[in-house]
Amino acid sequence: MSTAPGPVEETANSTAERTEPDAVPAGSVREEYENLTDLVRKYRFAYYQEDEPLVSDAEFDELFRQLEEIEALHPELVANDSPTQEVGGEVSAAFAAVEHLQRMYSLEDVFSLAELEAWITKAEAGVSKLGDTARLAWLTELKIDGLAVNLLYRQGKLVRAATRGDGTTGEDITHNVLTIKEIPTELTGTGFPPEVEIRGEVFIPSKAFAEFNEALIEAGKAPLANPRNAAAGSIRQKDPAETAKRPLRMFVHGIGAREGLETLSQSQTYAVLEQWGLPVSPYFEVLGGLPEILAFIRRYGDQRHNLMHEIDGIVVKVDDLATQRALGYTTRVPRWAVAYKYPPEEVHTKLLDIAVNVGRTGRVTPFGIMTPVKVAGSTVEMATLHNQDVVKAKGVKIGDIVVLRKAGDVIPEIVGPVLALRDQQKPPVWDFVMPTECPACGTLLAPAKEGDVDIRCPNARSCPAQLRERVFHLAGRGGFDIEALGWEAAIALTQPAEPEVPPLVSEAALFDLTPQDLANVRIRREKRSKGVATGEFELVPYFYSKGTAKSPSKPTATTDKLFKELEKAKTQPLWRVLVALSIRHVGPRASRALATAFGTMDGIRNASEEDLAHVDGVGPTIAAALKEWFAEDWHVEIIDRWAAAGVRMEDERDQSMPRTLEGLTIVVTGSLPNFSRDEAKESILIRGGKAAGSVSKNTSYVIAGENAGTKLDKAEQLGIPVLDEDGFRELLAKGPAPAPEATSTEPEEAAE
Repeated sequence: MSTAPGPVEETANSTAERTEPDAVPAGSVREEYENLTDLVRKYRFAYYQEDEPLVSDAEFDELFRQLEEIEALHPELVANDSPTQEVGGEVSAAFAAVEHLQRMYSLEDVFSLAELEAWITKAEAGVSKLGDTARLAWLTELKIDGLAVNLLYRQGKLVRAATRGDGTTGEDITHNVLTIKEIPTELTGTGFPPEVEIRGEVFIPSKAFAEFNEALIEAGKAPLANPRNAAAGSIRQKDPAETAKRPLRMFVHGIGAREGLETLSQSQTYAVLEQWGLPVSPYFEVLGGLPEILAFIRRYGDQRHNLMHEIDGIVVKVDDLATQRALGYTTRVPRWAVAYKYPPEEVHTKLLDIAVNVGRTGRVTPFGIMTPVKVAGSTVEMATLHNQDVVKAKGVKIGDIVVLRKAGDVIPEIVGPVLALRDQQKPPVWDFVMPTECPACGTLLAPAKEGDVDIRCPNARSCPAQLRERVFHLAGRGGFDIEALGWEAAIALTQPAEPEVPPLVSEAALFDLTPQDLANVRIRREKRSKGVATGEFELVPYFYSKGTAKSPSKPTATTDKLFKELEKAKTQPLWRVLVALSIRHVGPRASRALATAFGTMDGIRNASEEDLAHVDGVGPTIAAALKEWFAEDWHVEIIDRWAAAGVRMEDERDQSMPRTLEGLTIVVTGSLPNFSRDEAKESILIRGGKAAGSVSKNTSYVIAGENAGTKLDKAEQLGIPVLDEDGFRELLAKGPAPAPEATSTEPEEAAE
């Protein structure tokens, strides 16, 4: 939720001129302002008091800025109770109201790097007027998406915890805060004042939030919308025992009222707080100026989904406390701190329908179709709903206003409905019902195995939807990397509007295609007039030009590119061929491991399940999936036809290298001084051996370096030969030593 600033206070020495309006604003402007004010108040109450936002943060920020713009043009409209003059929200009647010893402020928000640069320039000018810029440094830290809390310690003991509330008065949440283990009930060390307020943010770590939501869904309960609302709702539970069940944490980031504590800087204050046993965020740096701040923003923008907690921006503060005091405050915000907000990753939109998609392995997945909305830099109109149990647990209905989240490059996800708006939707919302038959081929849907949440179409060979998805997948960057074979081309090859029988009824024929096979392919496209869709459709050629009496139809440039790329795809390494086969569970990592371990498709196909499972990065689940896949005749046909068309089915090996390790299975464990793990494996493979990741009775040798661990222990238990690096080098050069000749145990006869 935005914490945008109010107008800057004017001082007696201010030389800024104030432009008076020519006249009282017209009724329409006043009415717009009053309606906007009521709307902002309504949304802020829902956010702060009910922990159930009616609009996304981005939508609220936009409304707040519109309110500021009207007030800037018509300052006579601004009343003391305008939302732009207030901090946070009101105090809930469910908790006792307590006054903070020192006021808690919001932060000024900026939404672009240009706005941030302007703010920094303005702040530097303010510091320059003070006559001391030598000490100017910026404490830059992550803006935690949580709930602001104030801790009051007397004589080092925690006596009260309160929410920020309206900045002056908050809610007493002491009993709930006591359930957060890392908040000390008594400060450690020395030097703390008789009475001190510690400010910070209560949050739920991202990983813990995901695990908590998974547990709720498994229990048939609705998941929590987002970590911020979850933290706020958890800390406001009436029963502290319920709060204790939530994985809450807190980082402190400032001090309010205190007596007798003298620190020179914000960063020094953080060090003191840590000495007292208080949890301080590890994500802060003291920086010298704008270039370093921008680099910090970019770095954490790239890392934001790998951090301990959710963030919605970066906070920049003047580090020197004397300078902070000199710069002072407006009615709502400090002049020495600002919050840069990253582009929004969570918005609200209408769920128009729920449809299902049949994936390349037959899994049937519900997905939402929504009013298009921009989020995380791209326009989104579809988002996954995973399976029918997730739809039920999230409680979404068709027609709902829903919370949509898209974190960076992550697939958009519908978080849940905005329940407070459900009754207002017209037409009324209705439940989603999972189909019982495949929408693509009509086959009866069923779980892959008993108790499986996901349902699948078992018609893997002939289902056109599964074929389309497999063809699109095999052309991807992890597979054959055929750029000209995109989503629409995959549809045209497998399910065109014409002809009745598509060019591909199996991916086995992909490398047998000819330009003539594609000459009559037609797809259905919407007509456009001057770039605008007309709502009418027509059949148009996809792979060939339209053609006229004077200019016959011919392959397009994209079609020519497709056949060139198909030829190039035949030379791809073995691991990419494995990815392209759409074997369940077999992705790039496992494919690389298999290609490295066996070198040929025949080697993988003929390997035992046990040998497959022992490959590092494979394991029993993938091994079972491989054996199951190769057991299907139509799967083997794909390999055979691709191979006949010239697709490479084995990786090149250095034939000059003596195959000293033929038939041996070797495990490398620990650190070798002169071999990396990959170098050691490659040395084994090019000599004909198998590089396994785990020790079993089939292991021939274990090569043990420093910190070998449990693999060495198991080798010794099984009596498997163990070699150090020197022994490994000798094994590579000469192979295994010949077994000693058997000697008789009978006593020799005495010579006559």
